[in-house]
Amino acid sequence: MENKKTKGISLFALLAIIISGAIGGGVFNLANDLANGSTPGGVMISWLFIGFGIFMLVLSFNRLITIRPKLSGVSDYAREGFGDFIGFLSGWGYWISAWTGTIGFAVLMMTSADYFFPSKFANSNGSLTVLSVIIVSIISWILMFLVDRGVETAALVNAVVMIAKLIPLVVFSITGIILFKADVFTQHFWQTFTSNLAADGSVKSLVWHAMTAGGLLDQIKGSLMVMVWVFVGIEGAAMMGNRAKKKSDTAKATIIGLAVLLVIYVLLSLLPYGYMDQASLANVKAPGLVYILNEMVGGWGGSLMAIGLMISLLGAWLSWTMLPVEATQQLAEKKLLPSWFGKLNKYHAPSNSLLITQLMIQIFIIITYFVANAYNVFIYMATAVIMICYALVGAYLLKIGIKEGSIKNILIGFFTFAFQALALYLSGWQYVWLAMILYTIGFILFIKAKKESRQAISVKEWAGMFIVALLGVLAILVLICGAKSGTALDLRGLLGY
Repeated sequence: MENKKTKGISLFALLAIIISGAIGGGVFNLANDLANGSTPGGVMISWLFIGFGIFMLVLSFNRLITIRPKLSGVSDYAREGFGDFIGFLSGWGYWISAWTGTIGFAVLMMTSADYFFPSKFANSNGSLTVLSVIIVSIISWILMFLVDRGVETAALVNAVVMIAKLIPLVVFSITGIILFKADVFTQHFWQTFTSNLAADGSVKSLVWHAMTAGGLLDQIKGSLMVMVWVFVGIEGAAMMGNRAKKKSDTAKATIIGLAVLLVIYVLLSLLPYGYMDQASLANVKAPGLVYILNEMVGGWGGSLMAIGLMISLLGAWLSWTMLPVEATQQLAEKKLLPSWFGKLNKYHAPSNSLLITQLMIQIFIIITYFVANAYNVFIYMATAVIMICYALVGAYLLKIGIKEGSIKNILIGFFTFAFQALALYLSGWQYVWLAMILYTIGFILFIKAKKESRQAISVKEWAGMFIVALLGVLAILVLICGAKSGTALDLRGLLGY
């Protein structure tokens, strides 16, 4: 029998956390991000592949919620399956992913504001202006104080934001369907293009090429990070499971959330191909949907979409302010972080975890002034790091399946692990390498937590920390040696993107 609570997060609020967390800014730039390397046919094949992988992940979460109801969140699953050190890596990685993702939201929100006031909030190289840094810093602290007043109150606000952000997406979908041209959609369904440039760098002509098997694989590879990114947050209900009114609501919210997200993403990524060809889409200024709707219906459409994007980003930002502190609080409860991180205030919010997270966010908001292509850098890092967490979820279910002889759990766990590992290998390992710097900082807290609880650190754990720290030092050396002179650091260029 489920334990009834007078307070707690409802099914609708859990669903809002998932949808608001996943529908951040990525969906508003999805069409032109994909058009940079994928044809309409390639996008459809990529959705089948990535949709299957995410569906397996959702099934893994739901299976674990059912068969391990006392566990809550990705770090719990990793710790239970593979020990304290792996549990710490998963939880700390989830924390890194969540707050680096909020930096991406901040950058894209200011890029959206640039639609109304060109060049005031974002520089041409993708870094933020001083004015933007000040504005997003203020917003970030306001959101922190909102969550500090109570996670359940923030979840209610998030539910309202979810409804508000869906309105412009529905308008775009209806407009896209009305203006959809089948001949435009099918004209270059499988054909990719290359641009012949003039001496001044402008596009002189386009050359279209027939699809090859290798080309299709390249398109899927190029779509991976973009498509996986828009699903990050799908685990939100599982992370907030301990605060739900009913534990069973977490599984329901995850399945419903996935279905809603898939419909939205497939529509918004394919409909623009029926209005303009791939080459035109690829050249649309970010954020894509803002300028595409502006092209479709005029200035009011672009304004509506830009406002919707900013609301969407605020909602996602709120969700992602809640999720990282849940991760650090759970790590503290399992004695993988010092107990100070798990301390709750009178509103039952983890104030200390919030403060540390907010300080990290503030530091990196300032860094966005110096980093070129800041949005892509931070969302790619957030996506790559969380893939490790997702892979460990699949690995744990696989381990349970083997131990208990459950073919169902073996298959779901295997496909979840295999998809995340393959996607990470193909598209994200460079960013995981960069994140090793932040993992290494966390080891100081892991060691302190072990001493606080009077637990010995095993030889394997010391060895693991040494390897990760060594990779972190190498990453620092690469950044130092490869940094170019100028006003902004091109991390994507240094990492080979």
